[in-house]
Amino acid sequence: MMPLPIRFLGPRDIKKHVIRHLESQGETLRGKTAVDIPAGQGITAAVLHRLGARVLALDLFPEHFKQDGLQCQSADLARELPVASASADLVVCQEGIEHLSDQFLPFREFNRVLRTGGVVLLTTPNYSSLRSKLSYLLTESERYVTRMPPNEIDSIWGTARETREGREEFRFYYGHIFLVGIQRLRLLAQLSGFRLKRILPVKATASCLVLFLPLYPFILLANSLALLKALRRAPDAQAREVYRHLFWLNVHPGVLLGSHLFLEFEKTLTLQQAFEGIVESKTRERLGESAR
Repeated sequence: MMPLPIRFLGPRDIKKHVIRHLESQGETLRGKTAVDIPAGQGITAAVLHRLGARVLALDLFPEHFKQDGLQCQSADLARELPVASASADLVVCQEGIEHLSDQFLPFREFNRVLRTGGVVLLTTPNYSSLRSKLSYLLTESERYVTRMPPNEIDSIWGTARETREGREEFRFYYGHIFLVGIQRLRLLAQLSGFRLKRILPVKATASCLVLFLPLYPFILLANSLALLKALRRAPDAQAREVYRHLFWLNVHPGVLLGSHLFLEFEKTLTLQQAFEGIVESKTRERLGESAR
């Protein structure tokens, strides 16, 4: 039986869903190398350690890490990670990517540090949910009624000074300025040599459930029409497969109802292979257009 794409009962805290998933993996994590960034207080790092993984905990503010027997190293998702290439089997990135202006860089870094077949578990507030779509329509904010749009008062969560190569630099910990939906995450991952393997279940929100029944027929209709039009002009079978996947993501109940996105990506290509594939694909497309 296929698992439900959404949970109607249980905790809303995304960390608990991540822990539940990791614990469900059991012995498969034993002896594996796992990178936890941002590690925060170290709750997930401790679970990975308990399950037998070799854990490398990284965070922009390692002083917040509070797990006995484990250490946390300073690292910034907006820069190259202090991790050897092709040395890890798993990267856990919880509630981190929505704080970055350049969200392509961490995916490229995840590709670099992971072995082929390695996995990224990524969570982020669900900017593709029905509640988020309505919030943006009404107030261009993360949550209508309760929050203002991103601004310089509420959206800088922390600052720090550091000296690099003799120069003083400032580090800013941005809030949810750069919220990102599932379609962009899928694209960034695809361009970086990953495939979206699974959408893992999280807790549904009450507001999304209220919106789902009246809105879903229109969502299904709009996306079906867009898909049919795209399929008619698709240049090849690969394009048709991509368009169907985009359609599936837009109508997926777990995406529309969940409080967070909890995604599993698998590394299938190196960065070099991914970039070469993009160039070859665009070259074929141009040749096909010129032939017509």
